[in-house]
Amino acid sequence: MIREVQKNDIPECVDIIRKSFQTVADELGFTVDNAPRFTAFATTEERLCWQLENEPRKMFVYEQDGVMCGYYSLLMQDNNECELNNLAVLPEYRHCGIGKRLLEHAYESAKYQGCKLINIGIVEENQILRKWYEQNGFVHTGTKKFDFFPFTCGYMVKEI
Repeated sequence: MIREVQKNDIPECVDIIRKSFQTVADELGFTVDNAPRFTAFATTEERLCWQLENEPRKMFVYEQDGVMCGYYSLLMQDNNECELNNLAVLPEYRHCGIGKRLLEHAYESAKYQGCKLINIGIVEENQILRKWYEQNGFVHTGTKKFDFFPFTCGYMVKEI
C-alpha cells in the first residue's frame, strides 16, 4: 500500500532513505567525510519535517505487512514540472517490484498535481540505477560536477 506521509512517519522515512542510500555509499566509497551532503548522511528528521511543512512537496511511503519499506517525494516546480527525490526501498525489500510501483505512483501523483515533466538527479556513476530509470522511460539530459560531491550528478527527465 502507498500512502501520503504524516509528520509522525518522518523518523521511519529518514531510516528508509539513509539505509537505502547507504548501499550506494558503500558500493562507491562515499563516507560522511568525503561526501557529507550525500543523501545517506545528510537526511535528517529536521530536514524532512521542514520539507513536509514548508515546501510544495508531496511525500509517500510504501507499506508491506505493516512495515514501511519504501519512500519517495515529489517537489513541485515551475512550468508544470516536478522533481522526484529520494525514491528508496530498504535493501531487504528490493527486487520485488516495490521501486517500480513507487515510480508508477509518482507518475500518477505528478499528473494529478498538473505536472507534465518529472526531473531527477542521480549519481552518474551508478550505472545500474541510470539503466533502471531509462528502462522506465527517463531520458538522460546531462551531467554536472560539484566540488562538494566525490561523484558526478546525472540528470534525467520523463514526460508524463
